[in-house]
Amino acid sequence: MKKQILVILFISFSLFTYAQDTISLPYENPSDVNWVGGEKDYYSEIWTTQVVTNVSIPTMLVYKPSAENNCGAAVIIAPGGALYAHSINSEGKDVAKWLAKKGITAFVLKYRLVPTGEDAVAEISELSKTNPAKISEEVARVIPLSITDGLTAISYVRNHAKEFDIKPDKIGFMGFSAGGAVTMGVAYNYSEENRPDFLVPVYPWTTEMPVQTPQKNSPPMFIVCASDDPLGLAPGSIELYNSYHKMGLNVALHMYSKGGHGFGMRKKGLATDSWIERFYDWSVVEGIAKKK
Repeated sequence: MKKQILVILFISFSLFTYAQDTISLPYENPSDVNWVGGEKDYYSEIWTTQVVTNVSIPTMLVYKPSAENNCGAAVIIAPGGALYAHSINSEGKDVAKWLAKKGITAFVLKYRLVPTGEDAVAEISELSKTNPAKISEEVARVIPLSITDGLTAISYVRNHAKEFDIKPDKIGFMGFSAGGAVTMGVAYNYSEENRPDFLVPVYPWTTEMPVQTPQKNSPPMFIVCASDDPLGLAPGSIELYNSYHKMGLNVALHMYSKGGHGFGMRKKGLATDSWIERFYDWSVVEGIAKKK
Protein backbone atom coordinates (compact mmCIF):
# COMPACT_ATOMS: atom_id res chain seq x y z
CA MET A 1 0.00 0.00 0.00
CA LYS A 2 2.86 2.36 0.89
CA LYS A 3 4.51 1.65 -2.45
CA GLN A 4 1.26 2.41 -4.33
CA ILE A 5 0.88 5.74 -2.52
CA LEU A 6 4.47 6.68 -3.35
CA VAL A 7 3.95 5.79 -7.03
CA ILE A 8 0.75 7.87 -7.16
CA LEU A 9 2.51 10.81 -5.51
CA PHE A 10 5.44 10.53 -7.94
CA ILE A 11 3.12 10.44 -10.97
CA SER A 12 1.12 13.38 -9.62
CA PHE A 13 4.31 15.38 -9.04
CA SER A 14 5.58 14.58 -12.56
CA LEU A 15 2.30 15.65 -14.11
CA PHE A 16 2.35 18.85 -12.09
CA THR A 17 5.96 19.62 -12.97
CA TYR A 18 5.44 19.24 -16.72
CA ALA A 19 1.76 20.18 -16.87
CA GLN A 20 0.85 22.69 -19.52
CA ASP A 21 -1.16 25.87 -19.30
CA THR A 22 -2.84 27.30 -22.41
CA ILE A 23 -2.18 30.92 -23.37
CA SER A 24 -4.26 32.80 -25.94
CA LEU A 25 -2.20 35.21 -28.03
CA PRO A 26 -3.45 38.55 -29.36
CA TYR A 27 -4.24 38.61 -33.10
CA GLU A 28 -6.18 40.48 -35.76
CA ASN A 29 -8.81 38.82 -37.95
CA PRO A 30 -7.74 38.86 -41.61
CA SER A 31 -10.24 40.07 -44.20
CA ASP A 32 -9.31 37.48 -46.84
CA VAL A 33 -9.13 34.25 -44.82
CA ASN A 34 -12.21 32.66 -43.23
CA TRP A 35 -12.40 29.62 -40.98
CA VAL A 36 -15.61 27.65 -40.48
CA GLY A 37 -16.00 25.58 -37.33
CA GLY A 38 -13.50 25.32 -34.53
CA GLU A 39 -10.05 23.87 -34.06
CA LYS A 40 -9.88 20.07 -34.44
CA ASP A 41 -7.65 17.63 -32.55
CA TYR A 42 -7.61 14.00 -33.76
CA TYR A 43 -5.50 11.01 -34.70
CA SER A 44 -4.71 10.93 -38.41
CA GLU A 45 -4.60 7.42 -39.83
CA ILE A 46 -2.93 8.83 -42.95
CA TRP A 47 -0.02 10.43 -41.08
CA THR A 48 -0.25 7.93 -38.18
CA THR A 49 0.02 10.68 -35.60
CA GLN A 50 -2.08 13.11 -33.57
CA VAL A 51 -2.79 16.37 -35.38
CA VAL A 52 -4.42 19.73 -34.67
CA THR A 53 -6.11 21.42 -37.64
CA ASN A 54 -8.23 24.41 -38.68
CA VAL A 55 -6.46 26.70 -36.19
CA SER A 56 -7.88 30.24 -36.41
CA ILE A 57 -6.87 31.52 -32.95
CA PRO A 58 -3.16 31.35 -32.03
CA THR A 59 -2.41 29.79 -28.64
CA MET A 60 0.54 28.31 -26.75
CA LEU A 61 0.84 25.29 -24.47
CA VAL A 62 3.40 25.94 -21.71
CA TYR A 63 5.67 23.23 -20.31
CA LYS A 64 7.60 24.36 -17.24
CA PRO A 65 10.64 22.71 -15.71
CA SER A 66 10.83 22.16 -11.98
CA ALA A 67 11.98 25.25 -10.08
CA GLU A 68 15.26 23.62 -8.98
CA ASN A 69 16.01 22.51 -12.57
CA ASN A 70 15.11 25.75 -14.35
CA CYS A 71 18.05 27.19 -16.33
CA GLY A 72 16.21 30.38 -17.34
CA ALA A 73 16.10 29.61 -21.09
CA ALA A 74 12.92 29.25 -23.15
CA VAL A 75 12.04 27.78 -26.56
CA ILE A 76 8.92 28.47 -28.60
CA ILE A 77 8.14 25.39 -30.72
CA ALA A 78 6.28 25.57 -34.05
CA PRO A 79 5.15 22.09 -35.18
CA GLY A 80 5.11 21.10 -38.84
CA GLY A 81 2.27 19.83 -41.01
CA ALA A 82 2.40 21.72 -44.34
CA LEU A 83 0.43 24.59 -42.77
CA TYR A 84 -2.65 22.33 -43.02
CA ALA A 85 -2.06 20.68 -39.64
CA HIS A 86 0.15 20.64 -36.56
CA SER A 87 1.99 17.38 -35.88
CA ILE A 88 1.33 18.19 -32.29
CA ASN A 89 3.16 15.37 -30.51
CA SER A 90 6.46 14.41 -32.19
CA GLU A 91 7.07 18.00 -33.34
CA GLY A 92 5.43 19.73 -30.40
CA LYS A 93 4.52 18.27 -27.02
CA ASP A 94 7.21 15.55 -27.00
CA VAL A 95 9.86 18.15 -27.81
CA ALA A 96 8.55 20.41 -25.05
CA LYS A 97 8.60 17.63 -22.45
CA TRP A 98 12.19 16.73 -23.34
CA LEU A 99 13.32 20.35 -23.07
CA ALA A 100 11.49 20.87 -19.76
CA LYS A 101 13.39 17.92 -18.29
CA LYS A 102 16.59 19.74 -19.24
CA GLY A 103 15.47 22.88 -17.40
CA ILE A 104 14.23 24.79 -20.47
CA THR A 105 10.73 26.30 -20.41
CA ALA A 106 8.95 25.25 -23.61
CA PHE A 107 5.99 26.80 -25.40
CA VAL A 108 4.19 24.79 -28.11
CA LEU A 109 2.79 27.35 -30.53
CA LYS A 110 -0.40 26.55 -32.38
CA TYR A 111 -0.07 29.17 -35.12
CA ARG A 112 -2.85 29.81 -37.62
CA LEU A 113 -3.35 27.25 -40.37
CA VAL A 114 -5.10 26.93 -43.73
CA PRO A 115 -8.89 26.70 -43.18
CA THR A 116 -9.98 23.08 -43.58
CA GLY A 117 -12.95 20.79 -42.94
CA GLU A 118 -13.27 17.61 -40.89
CA ASP A 119 -10.02 15.99 -42.03
CA ALA A 120 -7.30 18.41 -43.15
CA VAL A 121 -4.78 15.61 -43.70
CA ALA A 122 -7.14 13.86 -46.14
CA GLU A 123 -7.67 17.20 -47.89
CA ILE A 124 -3.98 17.95 -48.42
CA SER A 125 -3.27 14.33 -49.36
CA GLU A 126 -5.87 14.54 -52.12
CA LEU A 127 -4.67 17.96 -53.28
CA SER A 128 -1.08 16.72 -53.48
CA LYS A 129 -2.27 14.23 -56.13
CA THR A 130 -4.82 16.35 -57.99
CA ASN A 131 -3.90 20.01 -57.54
CA PRO A 132 -0.56 20.66 -55.75
CA ALA A 133 -0.57 24.28 -56.96
CA LYS A 134 -3.65 24.84 -54.78
CA ILE A 135 -1.63 23.91 -51.69
CA SER A 136 0.95 26.60 -52.46
CA GLU A 137 -1.82 29.15 -53.07
CA GLU A 138 -3.45 28.43 -49.71
CA VAL A 139 -0.12 28.39 -47.87
CA ALA A 140 0.88 31.75 -49.41
CA ARG A 141 -2.33 33.31 -48.06
CA VAL A 142 -1.89 32.04 -44.52
CA ILE A 143 1.86 31.95 -43.85
CA PRO A 144 2.11 35.72 -43.18
CA LEU A 145 -0.43 35.17 -40.37
CA SER A 146 1.57 32.21 -39.05
CA ILE A 147 4.76 34.28 -39.01
CA THR A 148 2.94 37.11 -37.23
CA ASP A 149 1.83 34.57 -34.61
CA GLY A 150 5.47 33.50 -34.16
CA LEU A 151 6.62 37.08 -33.63
CA THR A 152 3.70 37.74 -31.27
CA ALA A 153 4.67 34.64 -29.28
CA ILE A 154 8.21 35.95 -28.79
CA SER A 155 6.90 39.34 -27.63
CA TYR A 156 4.47 37.68 -25.23
CA VAL A 157 7.09 35.40 -23.67
CA ARG A 158 9.59 38.26 -23.34
CA ASN A 159 7.00 40.60 -21.79
CA HIS A 160 6.03 37.87 -19.28
CA ALA A 161 9.54 36.55 -18.66
CA LYS A 162 9.44 37.35 -14.96
CA GLU A 163 6.30 35.33 -14.26
CA PHE A 164 7.66 32.36 -16.26
CA ASP A 165 10.97 32.68 -14.39
CA ILE A 166 12.98 32.93 -17.60
CA LYS A 167 15.60 35.35 -18.86
CA PRO A 168 14.34 37.78 -21.51
CA ASP A 169 17.59 37.40 -23.49
CA LYS A 170 17.37 33.59 -23.71
CA ILE A 171 14.20 33.10 -25.75
CA GLY A 172 14.57 30.94 -28.86
CA PHE A 173 12.32 29.82 -31.69
CA MET A 174 12.31 26.26 -33.05
CA GLY A 175 10.21 25.00 -35.95
CA PHE A 176 9.75 21.80 -37.96
CA SER A 177 9.06 21.67 -41.71
CA ALA A 178 6.24 24.23 -42.18
CA GLY A 179 7.10 25.38 -38.65
CA GLY A 180 10.66 25.70 -39.96
CA ALA A 181 9.33 28.02 -42.67
CA VAL A 182 7.65 30.03 -39.90
CA THR A 183 11.01 30.07 -38.07
CA MET A 184 12.69 31.50 -41.17
CA GLY A 185 9.88 34.05 -41.51
CA VAL A 186 10.53 35.08 -37.91
CA ALA A 187 14.26 35.35 -38.71
CA TYR A 188 13.63 37.66 -41.67
CA ASN A 189 10.93 39.85 -40.09
CA TYR A 190 11.76 40.43 -36.42
CA SER A 191 12.09 43.86 -34.85
CA GLU A 192 14.02 44.84 -31.73
CA GLU A 193 11.08 43.90 -29.52
CA ASN A 194 10.45 40.43 -30.95
CA ARG A 195 13.97 39.39 -31.99
CA PRO A 196 14.57 35.76 -30.99
CA ASP A 197 17.82 35.04 -29.14
CA PHE A 198 18.44 31.84 -31.12
CA LEU A 199 16.79 29.96 -33.98
CA VAL A 200 16.36 26.24 -34.66
CA PRO A 201 14.86 25.39 -38.08
CA VAL A 202 14.46 21.60 -38.34
CA TYR A 203 14.10 20.37 -41.95
CA PRO A 204 12.71 23.84 -42.82
CA TRP A 205 10.27 24.09 -45.74
CA THR A 206 12.56 26.22 -47.88
CA THR A 207 10.53 25.58 -51.04
CA GLU A 208 7.67 27.64 -49.55
CA MET A 209 9.91 30.05 -47.63
CA PRO A 210 12.91 30.65 -49.90
CA VAL A 211 16.25 31.57 -48.37
CA GLN A 212 16.78 35.34 -48.13
CA THR A 213 19.56 37.64 -46.96
CA PRO A 214 19.60 37.45 -43.14
CA GLN A 215 19.42 40.50 -40.94
CA LYS A 216 22.84 41.79 -39.87
CA ASN A 217 22.18 41.18 -36.17
CA SER A 218 20.66 37.73 -36.72
CA PRO A 219 20.89 35.49 -33.63
CA PRO A 220 22.74 32.14 -33.56
CA MET A 221 21.09 29.44 -35.65
CA PHE A 222 21.14 25.63 -35.39
CA ILE A 223 19.86 23.89 -38.54
CA VAL A 224 18.86 20.21 -38.74
CA CYS A 225 18.00 18.16 -41.85
CA ALA A 226 18.59 14.80 -43.55
CA SER A 227 20.22 14.35 -46.97
CA ASP A 228 17.53 11.86 -47.98
CA ASP A 229 14.62 14.18 -47.16
CA PRO A 230 12.03 13.09 -49.78
CA LEU A 231 10.76 16.67 -50.13
CA GLY A 232 14.20 17.74 -51.35
CA LEU A 233 14.82 20.11 -48.43
CA ALA A 234 18.51 19.29 -47.87
CA PRO A 235 19.79 21.79 -50.50
CA GLY A 236 17.65 24.54 -48.95
CA SER A 237 19.09 23.85 -45.50
CA ILE A 238 22.60 24.05 -46.94
CA GLU A 239 21.72 27.30 -48.71
CA LEU A 240 20.33 28.66 -45.45
CA TYR A 241 23.58 27.73 -43.67
CA ASN A 242 25.67 29.37 -46.39
CA SER A 243 23.61 32.57 -46.29
CA TYR A 244 24.50 32.97 -42.60
CA HIS A 245 28.07 31.74 -42.85
CA LYS A 246 29.11 34.12 -45.62
CA MET A 247 27.94 37.05 -43.49
CA GLY A 248 30.03 35.84 -40.56
CA LEU A 249 26.95 34.96 -38.48
CA ASN A 250 26.91 32.26 -35.80
CA VAL A 251 25.43 29.16 -37.48
CA ALA A 252 25.61 25.37 -37.16
CA LEU A 253 24.30 22.70 -39.55
CA HIS A 254 23.64 19.05 -38.71
CA MET A 255 22.99 17.23 -42.00
CA TYR A 256 22.27 13.55 -41.40
CA SER A 257 22.78 11.02 -44.19
CA LYS A 258 19.49 9.24 -43.37
CA GLY A 259 16.33 10.27 -41.59
CA GLY A 260 13.87 11.27 -44.27
CA HIS A 261 11.34 13.96 -43.46
CA GLY A 262 9.30 14.56 -40.33
CA PHE A 263 11.38 12.50 -37.91
CA GLY A 264 10.86 14.95 -35.04
CA MET A 265 10.96 12.97 -31.80
CA ARG A 266 10.10 9.67 -33.50
CA LYS A 267 12.63 6.92 -32.89
CA LYS A 268 13.86 5.36 -36.13
CA GLY A 269 17.03 3.64 -34.97
CA LEU A 270 19.03 6.27 -36.86
CA ALA A 271 21.43 9.06 -35.92
CA THR A 272 18.51 11.51 -36.24
CA ASP A 273 17.12 9.98 -33.03
CA SER A 274 19.60 12.11 -31.09
CA TRP A 275 19.30 15.42 -32.98
CA ILE A 276 17.73 17.09 -29.94
CA GLU A 277 20.69 16.05 -27.80
CA ARG A 278 23.00 17.72 -30.33
CA PHE A 279 20.85 20.84 -30.07
CA TYR A 280 21.17 20.70 -26.29
CA ASP A 281 24.97 20.33 -26.50
CA TRP A 282 25.05 23.35 -28.83
CA SER A 283 22.82 25.36 -26.48
CA VAL A 284 25.21 24.68 -23.60
CA VAL A 285 28.22 25.80 -25.67
CA GLU A 286 26.32 28.96 -26.66
CA GLY A 287 25.55 29.75 -23.00
CA ILE A 288 21.81 29.27 -23.47
CA ALA A 289 21.32 26.20 -21.29
CA LYS A 290 23.35 24.67 -18.48
CA LYS A 291 24.74 21.14 -18.59
CA LYS A 292 22.80 18.82 -16.30
